[in-house]
Amino acid sequence: MGARRDRRRPGLLIMHWHDANEFFSMGGHGGFVWGAYGVAALLMAIEPLLAWRRHRAARRVIAEQLADEAIARAGARR
Repeated sequence: MGARRDRRRPGLLIMHWHDANEFFSMGGHGGFVWGAYGVAALLMAIEPLLAWRRHRAARRVIAEQLADEAIARAGARR
């Protein structure tokens, strides 16, 4: 289980697990490791959605400001 040295290249570590359960348990640290990956994946999925919402809100504010300015210019001409 775990890492072992490569005989051909002494500085290289080779990871080896006997089964998938051993891989996913990560020597007892699997909950932390896979939890960290899950949180990172969740945040990477949510961030574009939040950016899209902020962008849409900013465009809406700009459109409202432009409309208000157009109304003000039209009123000043009269």
